[in-house]
Amino acid sequence: MTIVDMLRHNAAAYPTETALVEVNPEVRENRHVTWREYDLVENTEDEPFRREMTWRVFDEQANRFANLLLSRGVHKGDKVALLLYNCIEWLPLYFGILKTGAAVVPLNFRYAPDEIEYCIKKADADILVFGPEFIGRVEQIVPQIQRGRLLFYVGDDCPTWAESYRELAMLCSSADPMIPLSENEDAAIYYSSGTTGFPKAILHHHQSLTQAAQMEAVHHKTTHDDVFLCIPPLYHTGAMMHWLGSLSVGGRGVLLRGVSPKTILKTVSDERCTIVWLLVPWAQDILLAIEEGTVTLSDYHLDQWRLMHIGAQPVPKSLIRRWKEVFPNHQYDTNYGLSESTGPGCVHLGLDNIDHVGAIGVPGYRWECKIVDEKGEAVEQGAVGELCVKGPGLMECYYKDPAATAETLVDGWLHTGDMARQDEDGFYWLVDRKKDVIITGGENLYPVQIEDFMSGCDAIQDVAVIGLPDERLGEIAAAVVQLRPEFVGKVGEDYINDFCMGLPRYKRPRKIIFADVPRNPTGKIEKPLLRRRYGATGLVDRENQA
Repeated sequence: MTIVDMLRHNAAAYPTETALVEVNPEVRENRHVTWREYDLVENTEDEPFRREMTWRVFDEQANRFANLLLSRGVHKGDKVALLLYNCIEWLPLYFGILKTGAAVVPLNFRYAPDEIEYCIKKADADILVFGPEFIGRVEQIVPQIQRGRLLFYVGDDCPTWAESYRELAMLCSSADPMIPLSENEDAAIYYSSGTTGFPKAILHHHQSLTQAAQMEAVHHKTTHDDVFLCIPPLYHTGAMMHWLGSLSVGGRGVLLRGVSPKTILKTVSDERCTIVWLLVPWAQDILLAIEEGTVTLSDYHLDQWRLMHIGAQPVPKSLIRRWKEVFPNHQYDTNYGLSESTGPGCVHLGLDNIDHVGAIGVPGYRWECKIVDEKGEAVEQGAVGELCVKGPGLMECYYKDPAATAETLVDGWLHTGDMARQDEDGFYWLVDRKKDVIITGGENLYPVQIEDFMSGCDAIQDVAVIGLPDERLGEIAAAVVQLRPEFVGKVGEDYINDFCMGLPRYKRPRKIIFADVPRNPTGKIEKPLLRRRYGATGLVDRENQA
């Protein structure tokens, strides 16, 4: 069974039940749109812009787009790129592409025009589907990408140089084209974060997507009655693969545009969400808003919320301790993964392992893990080495990059580039990215360990540790500290340094930089940006928060 079969099953089993909801407080109109059966119903209410779609309509819209693509000559082996913010059309378009036998190429909505052009050409995408927010960027590269390629626009007021997806798809049949698919055929190309030059194109077969759907449901005990709140961007494997757990059981998914504490809590309350995946900054903001009194929990209906889980970056133990104090009945899980392993879950903490908070967990459903040294040999338990994973969700290859593939996939094992250790209970602990290790005076410093300690300081809202060049030691550790608002102007270096006395001397940061900690849309600290900003000359800019 592929994930396309899962959609077909849900359309038959739950045709009139809601599959998807889009909540978008950023749209300045109070309009609710409902797709039920074959009718489109609109009404005006004093609430954020909201759209919903049943499983039957979801499947039909996917079929219409599939038939549109087929009418334009798309077939197995072709590639279709998606460049959209999260919206209710995103997933039907994704499945419409898969139903033709073509592969989906989701694009990061932060890409500049040259990156969009590069990724389209790298993936050999014949078609680009894009939304209104990207008209300006796409228009800049139309002469470079339009030759032999189709441009489909999702939205109102279609540009003259593109075609309207909505108008064309409505003229196409809603019948399923029933193109046969197998687990070992190409399904999707996802791009890496691109922290060193242009991103790598990661090719996955249908087996990877099916594995992610089944694994997510197993890990989080997802049922048909669960409602999953998805906030991160769907172009990222993390968001997409978590939602696939809902697909596998026919559960409702809610797509939220907006990350403020009030927006998140209101949506959980209004939509009766039971499973919420947060990134570290959003969880921190929610706790801060509660502590400051800018939100009042009694204003919301939250009793149904059973699980909060976090992935995409290391999670400070102090954050989860604070979270459990506020939400004592919440289950908690954290997920580790890479786009090369179909996103989160190849290692996961597990709902019953709250006593091991801080660890990334144990091998996920149908996954294996090991830690190796620089020669590729397994290390002793407790020793630090590179984490390797193996399982049915592994990428097929880096598309059109055999050298990088051979370096990363060795004898069926994915070398993650992450340094980790395994404790006596079998739990894996992430130490740091291999490339982020700081070597100071011959000692290896792992920034994640320092960040985890410093996050326990009451004045610190967020922290990132990077290496800065030093003539005597080679590198020194510098901590970029983002203070909590109430401490800005009241706390200086002495306060932070005093707190860091709890660290071994060689691990204490030699420089403190007061500045915002930049994170990408999936919550990861943008350390390459920080290294460029502060490390090029070895001089520190004093960006005190004001």
